[in-house]
Amino acid sequence: MPVIRPGDAEDLAAIAAIQAASPEAAHWPPADYLAHLLLVAVGDTSVIGFVAARQVADREFEILNVAVAPAFRRRGVARGLLCSLFHQCQGAFYLEVRESNLAAHMCYKSLGFQTVTYRPAYYENPSEPAIVMKFHSC
Repeated sequence: MPVIRPGDAEDLAAIAAIQAASPEAAHWPPADYLAHLLLVAVGDTSVIGFVAARQVADREFEILNVAVAPAFRRRGVARGLLCSLFHQCQGAFYLEVRESNLAAHMCYKSLGFQTVTYRPAYYENPSEPAIVMKFHSC
């Protein structure tokens, strides 16, 4: 299992590369994550995944992005990142996920996320609906 630690400016190039290899993920400017909670998963010596979230209200958080390098997917990296996030911050977590991203849907549902609503044409390039999901961490 990779080591999960807070992300910093030295991780931004790796985060940008992971986003570039993940067309299904959100594409924020990586430097923007530094203003929020940023966790990275490090395998051997390189960043192989990350999660970024922001607090939007008391005990309420929005997950901005979670992505894993293609060579490390389906190995529990995203699950480890999210569980670390839930351990650090307790409350309600919301996220949007592309309707077509079935692997992410299965991961989120296995962690206890529930579908809240549907947003037509939320994503661009290509245009696609978003599924809004919620999880409550105790």
